[in-house]
Amino acid sequence: PRDTLIANGRGVNPDGTPNYNVGNKIEKFSSSGQYIGAIGSGGTGPGQFDEPTTVDFNPVTGDLYAGDVYNNRINQFDSQGNFIRSFANGEFTPLVEGRLFFGPSGVTFDKTGNVYIGDFNGERILKFTPDGQQIGVIGGTLGTAPGQFQGVAGLRISPVSGNIFVADQYNNRVQVLDPNGNPLLAFGSAGSGPGQLLQPIGIEVDDQENVYVADSINSRVQVFDKNGNFLTSFGENARDASGNPVPPPALTGPPFGNPLDLTPGRFNWTGGTSYKDGKLYVGDFFQGRVQVINVEGRKQVPE
Repeated sequence: PRDTLIANGRGVNPDGTPNYNVGNKIEKFSSSGQYIGAIGSGGTGPGQFDEPTTVDFNPVTGDLYAGDVYNNRINQFDSQGNFIRSFANGEFTPLVEGRLFFGPSGVTFDKTGNVYIGDFNGERILKFTPDGQQIGVIGGTLGTAPGQFQGVAGLRISPVSGNIFVADQYNNRVQVLDPNGNPLLAFGSAGSGPGQLLQPIGIEVDDQENVYVADSINSRVQVFDKNGNFLTSFGENARDASGNPVPPPALTGPPFGNPLDLTPGRFNWTGGTSYKDGKLYVGDFFQGRVQVINVEGRKQVPE
C-alpha cells in the first residue's frame, strides 16, 4: 500500500512573520499511520516551502507535485522525494478581500500525465505538461453561471470518463466539466440538508464515478453519483461535554478547535481528501488529524 502524505501548514511567529522551522514540510506516514519522515523544509529556496498545500503523485510518471502558497509556485519531486524543479512561479492569484486562502489549490492528472492545478482566487484551473510547461487555462471568470467559479478548491479528473470535477467553494456546489473544460453540470446548493453544501473543499472520484465531497463547514463527507444525485453522508460536528458543536478557532488564536473531540467520525471542518485502495482519507481540519473511512459499495464505515 502507498504511503500517506500530508501537507503540514505554515509556521508563523507572534508578529506574523513566517517561522520556517515549524511545519512547511510534506509529512509522510505509512498505510498504518506510522510516521516515516518528511519531504522539503521551510524557506524560499529550491525544494523549500512557505505553506505547502495540495499534494499528489502523478500516476503516469510517479512524480510528486505540491503547492507552495507564499512562494507562489509548484514544487515537483521524484517518487523518492528528491527535488526536481519549481514551476508556475508567480502564476497564482494573491489574496482577495473576504477570503482567507489563496494560491494553488487542488491538483489532478489526466491519463497522459498532464497536471491540472486550481488557482483558488483566479477562478481558474491551470494545465501543465508533466515537466511544468503551461499548456492551457480553464475558466477564469468570477460568477455563478456554468463554467464560472467562486474559489476553485479541490479538483479530480474521473478515471472513467476524463471529466473534471471541481469543488466550487463559495458557490457551495460541485461543477463537472468535460475533458476540454466545457461545463456539463453542477450540483449542490447552500445549506446543511442532504445534498446541500457549505464551502466544499476536498473532492474525490472513484472507479465507479462516485463523487466524495468534503463539506467543510458541515463537518461531513457527502457522496454523490456522477450525475450529482445524493447517495449518503458520513461524519458530524465535534462536540463539547455539553453536546454543543465546537466552533472553529478564532483567526487570532491557535489553529485548533477547543475542546478537541477525537471521537471517530466527528470533525471540526472536513478539508483535504484522498481516495486510494478503497479508503477515503479526510483531513479533520481544526483537529489536526486525518480520519480514514472504509468505502464499501455505498456504505461508509469509520476505521
